[in-house]
Amino acid sequence: MINSYQKITIVGAGNVAWHLAPALEKAGCSVVQVYGRQSEKARALASQLKQTQVKTDLDFSDSSAHLFILAVSDDAIAEVARQIKLSEESAVVHTSGGQPMDTLTAAPTQQIGVFYPLQTFSKQRAVHFKTIPICVEANNKELLDELTKLAQKISNQVQAINSQQRAVLHVAAVFANNFTNHLLRMAEQLLHDRQLDSTLLHPLIQETISKSLEISPAQSQTGPAWRNDQKTITHHLDYLQAYDPSYAEVYRALTGHIQSLFTDKFGTD
Repeated sequence: MINSYQKITIVGAGNVAWHLAPALEKAGCSVVQVYGRQSEKARALASQLKQTQVKTDLDFSDSSAHLFILAVSDDAIAEVARQIKLSEESAVVHTSGGQPMDTLTAAPTQQIGVFYPLQTFSKQRAVHFKTIPICVEANNKELLDELTKLAQKISNQVQAINSQQRAVLHVAAVFANNFTNHLLRMAEQLLHDRQLDSTLLHPLIQETISKSLEISPAQSQTGPAWRNDQKTITHHLDYLQAYDPSYAEVYRALTGHIQSLFTDKFGTD
């Protein structure tokens, strides 16, 4: 059974683990062990913590940890759950937004759950966990209560969200973060290839995000697709087709989708 003064083991040494482990330690938890497939990454993470043992295998039979957090890739969760060895009293959770809680059913414990921080993580950028939503789920009320208390130690926004809800949330997050970031990369590449300064777009990007958050994306939409400026759209597509047909394909798909939603709202910027 876990308690308010948890001893925690982190399985994984990637971007999520890199930020989550120190946040938990700073909140008063003891991160007693770190495991990573690449031992040098596990050692690097452990070096950021106070007194953390680096594990080179998944045998935690003698571990003093109460809670095991699997901060591994989505495809690795089920396999790690099958391979891990620990006491039946321990609890195991994963940090994935895209995988259901039941991915952990092969783990040798009756206590499984999810501890999902909804944020994009990169090792080179600091994050403020207090502002990061944490979604928790568990297969019993006692564990859910404990995970909620743990999440509240590091975040001001904690919600109990089941696997079905989290799947939708994760899809939305992919659109908001990953796809948006990829479009920004495409925009940067277009300018770079014509020796144009990509920082010219920074004020536009900042205003786009700010306006979307303040008055909603639906109310913020502008541009040639929204206005149905066919001459401009054709000109853009001609340029992109010559530049890179895959860019034209993305432009065409997004333009078509915007127009399908705003066919009765064409206007002027």
